[in-house]
Amino acid sequence: MKLYQELVARGLVQAVSDPEIEQMLERPMTVYCGFDPSANSLQAGNLVSIMMLRRLQLAGHKVIALVGGATGLIGDPSGKSAERNMLTLEQVAENKKGIRENLSRILDFDGPNAAIMVDNYEWYSGLSAIAFLRDVAINFRVPQMLAKESVKKRLEASEGALTFTEFSYQILQGNDFLHLYDTYGCTMEVGGADQWGNITAGTDLVHKMRGKTAYGLTFPLLLDGSGKKFGKSEGNAMFMSADRTSVYDWYQFFLRSADEDVIRYLKVFSLRPLAEIDELEKQMKANPEGRIPQKALAEELTKLVHGEAGLQTALGATQTLFGGDISGKSADELETIFKDVTSAELAKADVVGRPAFMVAAAAGMFKSNGEARRLALQGGLSLNGAKAAPERVFAEADLVDGRLAVLRSGKKNFFLLRVK
Repeated sequence: MKLYQELVARGLVQAVSDPEIEQMLERPMTVYCGFDPSANSLQAGNLVSIMMLRRLQLAGHKVIALVGGATGLIGDPSGKSAERNMLTLEQVAENKKGIRENLSRILDFDGPNAAIMVDNYEWYSGLSAIAFLRDVAINFRVPQMLAKESVKKRLEASEGALTFTEFSYQILQGNDFLHLYDTYGCTMEVGGADQWGNITAGTDLVHKMRGKTAYGLTFPLLLDGSGKKFGKSEGNAMFMSADRTSVYDWYQFFLRSADEDVIRYLKVFSLRPLAEIDELEKQMKANPEGRIPQKALAEELTKLVHGEAGLQTALGATQTLFGGDISGKSADELETIFKDVTSAELAKADVVGRPAFMVAAAAGMFKSNGEARRLALQGGLSLNGAKAAPERVFAEADLVDGRLAVLRSGKKNFFLLRVK
């Protein structure tokens, strides 16, 4: 299967600027994709772009990741209903470091076909407004700019409150394409469907100023079955950096993929052959309770982003949550694993030396000591994964790192006890 045909089969082609792209992708070319430096970590939604570059790199194409250090100071109106807060130079510089680290986990920045990362602030910082207006902006016509879908939507959503700064964004991104064409021989830009207007601004500019054909390809915006933008979980982004989203939460996010979404996600994110993904779909239909595709997706993307060690951490945390065995886990790890369960804090004097069932009742896990004792008699109360009979006394050694313990009633009702 040709590369373009595989991209189509994986649902990664929304629009192309020229049907010739199908043949162009069969020989090495230089392709770029832009990344917004609005945070010091990329997130799950960025994986569509990153994996597109990875596929192209594996197919022998030269790939460029452009970080919008200059355009990030302005804000892209595409897909936005309000003007974005502007960043400082210091914020962009710090965010750029995090993005480079994220990208280096998936793209190969070494070797004969090494990926390149550039920052458009490098060529805009010394460019005067007069030179920009005279040499670049003169090639753009206002009616054509207003006709761009991203501009029209922003105007409608904001009731006309589109600033000139935002309006000029497509000129800047178009000029990025021209600069990369001149500097690296880059002839294609890829991006999400909401970037179509900005991408064609670049292809048009290269054609006007250099008399050459440049190409653009967009992929659909990835939405989940409920229509929400992929990568959001209850309003919170799933970041690639473990200090912002734990490895366990990252793994669980993909493991929780709905049946109607998971095969599509595998096609977009996984490097598995399509035939293997088809087989996973058959297994899901035959045994939906097994969640086999979800496990395959979660394991592959956790290993891809966090490495084998990260995957083992996530699997261990999952085993802890569903198996109750906390051996070898630190207090910080337990805080992450059990962050969504009910918790309480007690003084150390009210914990150590007292029966475990009384401690559980004092923490609010039960309505009374009697209720807690009855469950303990029935073998339904656990402390740190071990059964806690009525005579079981809470010891100093039961406190993980001297400050945490995990209680459980029944099989699944966990309770996190913090001790001060």
